[in-house]
Amino acid sequence: MYSLKKPKMPDKHFYEYAIIRFLPYVERGEFFNIGVILYSKSKKFIGIRYFVDENKMNAFNSKFDKEEIEDFLKSWENVCYSTPESGVIGQMEMPDRFRWLVATRSTVIQSSPIHVGKCDCPEKEIEVIFERFVLV
Repeated sequence: MYSLKKPKMPDKHFYEYAIIRFLPYVERGEFFNIGVILYSKSKKFIGIRYFVDENKMNAFNSKFDKEEIEDFLKSWENVCYSTPESGVIGQMEMPDRFRWLVATRSTVIQSSPIHVGKCDCPEKEIEVIFERFVLV
Protein backbone atom coordinates (compact mmCIF):
# COMPACT_ATOMS: atom_id res chain seq x y z
CA MET A 1 0.00 0.00 0.00
CA TYR A 2 1.26 3.47 -0.89
CA SER A 3 1.20 6.37 1.48
CA LEU A 4 -0.21 9.71 0.34
CA LYS A 5 2.06 11.55 2.75
CA LYS A 6 5.20 13.04 1.36
CA PRO A 7 8.38 11.97 3.11
CA LYS A 8 9.56 14.59 5.57
CA MET A 9 12.50 16.49 4.19
CA PRO A 10 15.10 17.98 6.50
CA ASP A 11 14.14 21.46 7.62
CA LYS A 12 15.87 24.21 5.72
CA HIS A 13 16.82 27.38 7.54
CA PHE A 14 16.90 30.87 6.10
CA TYR A 15 20.18 32.72 6.32
CA GLU A 16 21.56 36.08 5.28
CA TYR A 17 25.09 36.76 4.18
CA ALA A 18 27.32 39.47 2.79
CA ILE A 19 30.68 39.30 1.08
CA ILE A 20 33.47 41.32 2.70
CA ARG A 21 35.35 43.40 0.16
CA PHE A 22 38.70 45.18 0.23
CA LEU A 23 38.89 48.46 -1.69
CA PRO A 24 42.55 49.53 -1.79
CA TYR A 25 41.52 52.91 -3.24
CA VAL A 26 37.93 53.64 -2.20
CA GLU A 27 37.62 56.49 -4.68
CA ARG A 28 38.22 54.11 -7.62
CA GLY A 29 35.52 51.66 -6.50
CA GLU A 30 37.68 48.64 -7.36
CA PHE A 31 37.63 45.76 -4.92
CA PHE A 32 38.31 42.10 -4.37
CA ASN A 33 36.55 39.71 -2.01
CA ILE A 34 38.28 38.87 1.26
CA GLY A 35 35.58 37.29 3.40
CA VAL A 36 32.00 36.42 4.21
CA ILE A 37 29.64 37.07 7.12
CA LEU A 38 26.63 34.79 7.57
CA TYR A 39 23.72 35.03 9.99
CA SER A 40 20.85 32.58 10.60
CA LYS A 41 18.18 33.69 13.03
CA SER A 42 16.49 30.29 13.35
CA LYS A 43 19.80 28.50 14.01
CA LYS A 44 21.10 31.32 16.26
CA PHE A 45 24.29 31.35 14.21
CA ILE A 46 26.60 34.12 13.15
CA GLY A 47 29.97 33.51 11.58
CA ILE A 48 32.75 35.22 9.69
CA ARG A 49 35.53 33.81 7.49
CA TYR A 50 38.24 35.80 5.78
CA PHE A 51 41.46 35.45 3.83
CA VAL A 52 43.59 38.27 2.43
CA ASP A 53 45.41 37.24 -0.76
CA GLU A 54 48.72 39.11 -0.99
CA ASN A 55 48.96 38.48 -4.73
CA LYS A 56 45.65 40.28 -5.27
CA MET A 57 46.78 43.12 -3.01
CA ASN A 58 49.94 43.49 -5.09
CA ALA A 59 47.94 43.46 -8.33
CA PHE A 60 45.96 46.44 -7.01
CA ASN A 61 49.17 48.26 -5.94
CA SER A 62 47.66 48.55 -2.49
CA LYS A 63 49.15 51.06 -0.07
CA PHE A 64 48.11 48.71 2.76
CA ASP A 65 49.87 45.57 3.86
CA LYS A 66 48.24 42.25 4.65
CA GLU A 67 48.76 42.58 8.42
CA GLU A 68 46.96 45.95 8.48
CA ILE A 69 43.92 44.53 6.73
CA GLU A 70 43.92 41.43 8.94
CA ASP A 71 43.96 43.71 12.02
CA PHE A 72 40.82 45.45 10.70
CA LEU A 73 39.22 42.08 10.03
CA LYS A 74 40.13 40.84 13.51
CA SER A 75 38.06 43.73 14.89
CA TRP A 76 35.12 42.59 12.75
CA GLU A 77 35.65 39.04 14.00
CA ASN A 78 35.62 40.25 17.61
CA VAL A 79 32.29 42.00 17.05
CA CYS A 80 30.88 38.99 15.21
CA TYR A 81 31.70 36.59 18.05
CA SER A 82 31.09 39.09 20.85
CA THR A 83 34.54 38.77 22.40
CA PRO A 84 35.59 40.94 25.38
CA GLU A 85 37.74 43.01 22.97
CA SER A 86 34.68 43.93 20.88
CA GLY A 87 33.51 46.75 23.13
CA VAL A 88 29.92 47.99 23.27
CA ILE A 89 29.05 46.95 19.71
CA GLY A 90 30.11 43.39 20.38
CA GLN A 91 27.71 43.20 23.32
CA MET A 92 24.67 43.87 21.15
CA GLU A 93 22.28 41.07 20.24
CA MET A 94 23.33 38.79 17.37
CA PRO A 95 21.03 40.32 14.70
CA ASP A 96 22.19 43.82 15.64
CA ARG A 97 25.85 42.80 15.40
CA PHE A 98 25.21 41.34 11.95
CA ARG A 99 23.44 44.52 10.80
CA TRP A 100 26.29 46.66 12.16
CA LEU A 101 28.90 44.55 10.36
CA VAL A 102 27.12 44.69 6.99
CA ALA A 103 26.11 48.36 7.20
CA THR A 104 27.10 50.59 4.28
CA ARG A 105 30.57 52.08 4.72
CA SER A 106 32.94 54.24 2.73
CA THR A 107 36.11 52.65 4.09
CA VAL A 108 38.67 50.26 2.60
CA ILE A 109 36.77 47.29 4.06
CA GLN A 110 33.11 47.12 3.06
CA SER A 111 30.44 44.50 2.62
CA SER A 112 28.28 43.64 -0.35
CA PRO A 113 24.52 44.00 -0.25
CA ILE A 114 22.87 41.29 1.85
CA HIS A 115 21.92 38.08 0.07
CA VAL A 116 19.58 35.38 1.40
CA GLY A 117 19.34 31.63 1.07
CA LYS A 118 18.15 28.43 2.71
CA CYS A 119 20.34 25.65 4.01
CA ASP A 120 20.44 22.69 6.36
CA CYS A 121 23.53 23.82 8.23
CA PRO A 122 24.80 27.43 8.32
CA GLU A 123 28.17 26.26 9.65
CA LYS A 124 28.69 24.33 6.42
CA GLU A 125 27.07 26.95 4.18
CA ILE A 126 29.48 29.69 5.26
CA GLU A 127 32.35 27.46 4.14
CA VAL A 128 30.70 26.84 0.74
CA ILE A 129 30.15 30.58 0.20
CA PHE A 130 33.67 31.38 1.40
CA GLU A 131 35.23 28.92 -1.04
CA ARG A 132 33.03 30.09 -3.93
CA PHE A 133 33.46 33.85 -3.52
CA VAL A 134 36.76 34.35 -1.71
CA LEU A 135 39.13 31.47 -2.33
CA VAL A 136 38.65 31.42 -6.12
